[in-house]
Amino acid sequence: MLVGTLVNTGAVIAGSLIGLLLGNILPERLRDTVMKGLGLCTLSVGIEGMLGGSNALIAIISVAAGAVIGELCDLDGHLNRFAEGLERRLKKGREGGGGPSLAEGFVTASLVFCVGAMTIVGALNDGLTGNHEMLFTKSTLDFVSSIVFASSLGLGVMLSAAAILVIEGGIACLASLVAPILQQNANTVPEMTVVGSILIIGISLNLLGVTKLKVMNYVPAIFLPILLCLFM
Repeated sequence: MLVGTLVNTGAVIAGSLIGLLLGNILPERLRDTVMKGLGLCTLSVGIEGMLGGSNALIAIISVAAGAVIGELCDLDGHLNRFAEGLERRLKKGREGGGGPSLAEGFVTASLVFCVGAMTIVGALNDGLTGNHEMLFTKSTLDFVSSIVFASSLGLGVMLSAAAILVIEGGIACLASLVAPILQQNANTVPEMTVVGSILIIGISLNLLGVTKLKVMNYVPAIFLPILLCLFM
C-alpha cells in the first residue's frame, strides 16, 4: 500500500543529495526542458486514467460541482496566502543572515511536494486500489524539482521527505480503511480515478505552460463520485 509513498520519499532524498552536490550550476534552460518533458509524461498518465470510467456524466457533474465548492472555499487562495505568509516570516527571520535557512528549504519544498491534486489523487489510488503509477510519476517530478530546490535552498529540502512520508502515507492508510465501503459500489473507485485523472491533465497543462489552472480549487471533485454513484 505504501510503495508509492516510499518511492516518492526516496526520490526526494536522492534528488536533494544530487542538488546539494551540484550547487547552482544547473542551467535554467535545462531545468525548463526537463520539466516540460515530465509534463508530457504526466499528460499521458492523466489521459490513460480518465478512460476507465463508465459514466461520463458523473465526471462532468463532479468537476463542475467540485469547481464551485473549491471556488467558494477559495482553496487555492488559502493555500497561496498560507505559503506567502510562511515565506514572509522566513524572510523576516533571516534578514541580514545571508543564505537560505534550513527552515526555508524545508517549508518551501514541503509545500511543493505535499500540497496539491497529484499528492491527493496518488495517495488515494495507492490506498484504494494499490495502483502506484500516479505516485511513481510524481516521484519523477519531485526528483527533478528536489535537485533544483536543493541546489539553491540547501539541506532543508531533503528534510521535506519526512513530510511526504507522513502526509502521503497518512492519506493512503485512511483510504485503505474506507476502501471496503467504497468498493461496495463497483463504480465508485473507477469514477474517482477518472475525476482525479482529469485534474492530473490540468497539472500537466500547467507544467507545459499552456494554462494556469487553479487545480487546487478542483480537488473537492475527487470525492463527489462517492455520493453520485449512489444515484447514477
